Amino acid sequence: MTRSDLVEELAARFGQFTQRDTESAVKNILDAIADALVRGHRIEIRGFGSFSVNHRRPRTGRNPRTGEAVQVPSKRVAHFKPGKALRTSVAASLAGTDAGTGSGTASPDGQ
Repeated sequence: MTRSDLVEELAARFGQFTQRDTESAVKNILDAIADALVRGHRIEIRGFGSFSVNHRRPRTGRNPRTGEAVQVPSKRVAHFKPGKALRTSVAASLAGTDAGTGSGTASPDGQ
C-alpha cells in the first residue's frame, strides 16, 4: 500500500473528512514519526508495533560484481517491530489463505 492508497482508503472510510484533510493528516503523522526517529526516540503504537533506531556496526562487505572487499561504515537505521495483535492477525489471515498448501508460499502457477 502506498501513501496515496492509504489516503484514499481513509478518505473513503471517514466520509466527514475531505481528501485534502486526510492527506494532510497522513503526512503529519508520518512526518512526526520520522522526526522522532531522527531525534533517536522510540515510537510505540499499541496493537500495531514500535519503531526504533538501530545502530549497525562497521563491517567488511563485498562488491557483488567484482567480489572486491569494501568497507561499509557504521550507520543508524530505522527498525519496525510488529506488535502482538498485528502479528496474530497477520498469522491468522495467512493461515486461512494457505490452508492445505503446507509450505506457506504459493508457487508461480498457483499450486
